[in-house]
Amino acid sequence: QVQLVESGGGSVQAGGSLRLSCAASRYRIGAYYMGWFRQAPGKEREGVAAIRAAGGGGSTSYAASVKGRFTISRDDAENTLYLQMNSLKPEDTAMYYCAASGVVVAAPLVPTDYPYWGQGTQVTVSS
Repeated sequence: QVQLVESGGGSVQAGGSLRLSCAASRYRIGAYYMGWFRQAPGKEREGVAAIRAAGGGGSTSYAASVKGRFTISRDDAENTLYLQMNSLKPEDTAMYYCAASGVVVAAPLVPTDYPYWGQGTQVTVSS
């Protein structure tokens, strides 16, 4: 199965930027639906952004709370998924996970539709 490793998390002040990366191994992700999710302490895991496989149109989906601030992208040649996060807010503080699905995902921002997960990278935004 595909293995996913996130990186790029850290601590920033409100208004700052971070770029998360998710490196995949064992399988090429070109045919996979990919997503970024986050989970804050005491809260449920929520979808942040998702991107369809090129064969599925390569379109993107974003949670309303991050639309216009976050950008998901993929480099299938590098087998890597990215999340560019700008204008960060304290409420963006969470553990961020990337996820993958080898089949069509009906609801791209729903965590249960993805069987493969990375271990997460922490993002902390201070006010």
